[in-house]
Amino acid sequence: MNYLLHILIMLCIYGILALSLNLLIGYAGLFSICHAAFYGIGAYASTLLMIKAGFNFFPALIGGIFVSSLFAFLIAYPSLRLRGDYFILATLGFQLIVYSILYNWIGLTRGPYGIPGIPRASLFGFEFDSIPLFLLLNSVIFLLVLFFVKKFYFSPFGRALKAIREDEIAASAMGKNLPLLKIWAFTVAGGVAAISGSLYATYVTYIDPTSFTLDESIFLIAVVLVGGSGNMKGPLVGALFMILLPEALRFLGLPDTIAPNVRQMIYGILLIILMRYKPQGIAGEYKFE
Repeated sequence: MNYLLHILIMLCIYGILALSLNLLIGYAGLFSICHAAFYGIGAYASTLLMIKAGFNFFPALIGGIFVSSLFAFLIAYPSLRLRGDYFILATLGFQLIVYSILYNWIGLTRGPYGIPGIPRASLFGFEFDSIPLFLLLNSVIFLLVLFFVKKFYFSPFGRALKAIREDEIAASAMGKNLPLLKIWAFTVAGGVAAISGSLYATYVTYIDPTSFTLDESIFLIAVVLVGGSGNMKGPLVGALFMILLPEALRFLGLPDTIAPNVRQMIYGILLIILMRYKPQGIAGEYKFE
């Protein structure tokens, strides 16, 4: 039973990540490969606030959102002057920088040793110290994020982002401030990704840099591209598919030595097939080019 609840918890965490990345890929038309960096910043910022400053989970969560949003703003401001492949390379550089800091700043992050003993989430003295209780908390936060993201997608801001995605020249002619809109999209996406990081940290009670690598950023891109971008359901379908797929492989009786490689092969084959025959993803409406 706990195994199924664990899968549901991870679906909520990755669902939030996918929704936040969809804001960039599916709405702003920005292909970012540093989303795991914001995920990690949220996890480490909230963890350090809980352990070193004695914060409760919820103030630490807000702190993690703020720190990640700030970093997203700082990377977006200069990087959005770049276009296409150059912008992607800038986000790659940021991802590598964040991972290097998490891995090498041992005095703050404990580097490869990780940070153990992260406190469980609690509210007014009530601790979410079991998997069912944490699933309840996780589900409530996921639904709140879903509500916020839906409002955001269908707000004038969201519609302006879609206009920019479709035709930047036309959007600019209509008086839209393209750099400002993109910066705010990046900032909001970074803050929402931090929510997943904070939830992940307090759930597993241990974090290290290996959870927030470039591979994780690529996996998150795969989640959005497989499910589809440009709407609400696509990223969630992608999270459902990409989380359940490796779990299904457990029941095939594959040796542990080859199971990860088989999973990577399936991911690769799936992406090739989708990009060839259904480039908008399983349930998406935007074809990223």
